[in-house]
Amino acid sequence: MTISTPQECTAALEQLDRLIALGFEGVAEREQEFDRLAQAIEAYQLRAGYFPKPTTLPAMIELKRQQRQLKQKELAQLLEVPAGRLSQILSGKRRVTMDLARKLYERLDISPEFILKTA
Repeated sequence: MTISTPQECTAALEQLDRLIALGFEGVAEREQEFDRLAQAIEAYQLRAGYFPKPTTLPAMIELKRQQRQLKQKELAQLLEVPAGRLSQILSGKRRVTMDLARKLYERLDISPEFILKTA
């Protein structure tokens, strides 16, 4: 499910409220629908800028990971870096190399200007 407009987001939030009111006990379909709606709402809100833009490179990388609904291990594979190194970068314990900066630009669409200013 993809939400594309504020109206669709509002409708999805209302549907989410109805599901919560019905409860989930013993009804796997409602729980699955709830998860599907919640993920679609979150993805839309991230894309639409409902949350403040990151001011650090690790925060921007994390935002891009969430937008693409990737696990950290999958992001490490996409960027061709060991998962442990990516974890250190995300926690601020390790700096980004020029090679990784290029991959962040090419594969996550993080602007070179943002990378240079925050790396």
